[in-house]
Amino acid sequence: MASVSVRQVRKQFGSTPILHGVDVEIADGEFVVLVGPSGCGKSTLLRMIAGLENITGGEIAIGGRVVNTVPPKDRDIAMVFQNYALYPHMTVRENMAFSMMLAKAPGDVIEREVRQAARILGLDALLDRYPRQLSGGQRQRVAMGRAIVRHPQVFLFDEPLSNLDAKLRVQMRSEIRELQQRLATTTVYVTHDQIEAMTMADQIVVMNGGRIEQAGAPLELYDRPGNVFVAGFIGSPAMNLLQGEVADGGFRCQGGAVLPLPPHAPRNVATYGIRPEHLVLAADGIEATIAIVEPTGSETQVGFRIAETPMIGAFRERIAGRPGETLRVLPDLSLVHLFGPDGRRL
Repeated sequence: MASVSVRQVRKQFGSTPILHGVDVEIADGEFVVLVGPSGCGKSTLLRMIAGLENITGGEIAIGGRVVNTVPPKDRDIAMVFQNYALYPHMTVRENMAFSMMLAKAPGDVIEREVRQAARILGLDALLDRYPRQLSGGQRQRVAMGRAIVRHPQVFLFDEPLSNLDAKLRVQMRSEIRELQQRLATTTVYVTHDQIEAMTMADQIVVMNGGRIEQAGAPLELYDRPGNVFVAGFIGSPAMNLLQGEVADGGFRCQGGAVLPLPPHAPRNVATYGIRPEHLVLAADGIEATIAIVEPTGSETQVGFRIAETPMIGAFRERIAGRPGETLRVLPDLSLVHLFGPDGRRL
């Protein structure tokens, strides 16, 4: 196994900068998720670690060895792609064994490694099938098996679940995390889905516009987002982020609502953040007009307006209100997030 160090890495396509001096430290055996909106540079960074993209500036080291000019095949990494990249004319066994065959490993070693990986992934009964005879989840397991048999220092996953349906995504992310914990292999995983990031990662790296906004443990980013971008990106439903100013004994939003502030709040608050799940129903709360009610079973999500300020609440109570009716809500002041004019946490 190995650590991965990304030091001041830059990338340009022609005159267009894509990455602006990125620094990431990934410990041996750690599961790190790169997350961010489309076009933020996360897949480009992953491909640079793999050696599939050249580095414009900076260094990438795997296991302490700088690999800037090392070919992909000599980096001792294994990559699992979004589209599985299986050979359609090969069986599951042949797909999983292909890299070892290229390395001219002995036949008995190949068979042993393939069978062991198949047993771990529940593919024992499918070894003689072709990719066209498999479901999407089974194909993804084969792609993972092909990576496992190589015993790489680092696993790289590029949005591996994006082609699967919602139920299978939940199942597969659990399987990938369990597999990584069993093998203790350093893993870098790219996704735009922050739920995947929250449930799988030891460390989340939030990227935006070719820069790292914040890196840390999932609950650290959830509890203490460092800026407005991270606050709005981490969490589902997204945090209510309200622009305004401190006035009238509270925080006056641009839409007209006045929300209570925590004790000793600074005067330079420009953005008031409260997660939907941290709003509570209270008889002495602020009157809100319901716009939409969305029951999900475990909770009820309610879109509402306070004055002309739109907000979303997520409540454990089952709410039967109709659009135009009112309810009363209060933010949990111990869980309010305040940001200054520069968007940084206060």
